[in-house]
Amino acid sequence: MPKFIQRLFPERIWAFSSNKASVYLTFDDGPIPKVTPWVLKVLKEYNAKATFFCIGDNIQKHPEIFNNIIAENHTVGNHTFNHLNGWKTNREAYLNNVEKCTQQMHTSAKENLNISPKLFRPPYGKITSKQANALQKRGYKIVMWNIISYDYDTNISTEKCLQNVLKNIKPGSVIVFHDSLKAEKNLRYVLPKVLEHIIEKGWQCMPITQDKL
Repeated sequence: MPKFIQRLFPERIWAFSSNKASVYLTFDDGPIPKVTPWVLKVLKEYNAKATFFCIGDNIQKHPEIFNNIIAENHTVGNHTFNHLNGWKTNREAYLNNVEKCTQQMHTSAKENLNISPKLFRPPYGKITSKQANALQKRGYKIVMWNIISYDYDTNISTEKCLQNVLKNIKPGSVIVFHDSLKAEKNLRYVLPKVLEHIIEKGWQCMPITQDKL
């Protein structure tokens, strides 16, 4: 994300301090049966923790996968119920959709208390100032990113997707991947290699938690 955009919205989370040797992997659009369990398996192999910004409709369809994310000590956040584009949705409808996702997270999590439904990432990164202000007044923390892999772009090569991450990653980075069918091909190639790079650098993959914000 361009620096000038980050400076325009300093109240949103773009990255974390580089003082600690930590990076923050995030996964949008799940849970998806064909992809999310594989992501969890790979993260476990590399002893990595991450943050999953989940779509409420997918949580409703696949609550067992949602609970597996939580059980493995990853953080979950809100990505609206229907993957809405904030620029094309009125304020009231957008807020209601976010709250619907929060309710679904609580319903599906059952006894699991390790959820952070107040972490929010707008689909497509598109949210109006009025929507953002209203969410922040309700206690939501808007988490953006400073590196995007473009794993969902079927027109780029797997190697290009990998370099999108490796050329920019550093301590404090917040990196976007997608546990979606569209991103699956690139993700399966890129994720293990990114994790190997992180280990070689001596960094840790940490989840984004409320106490970090």
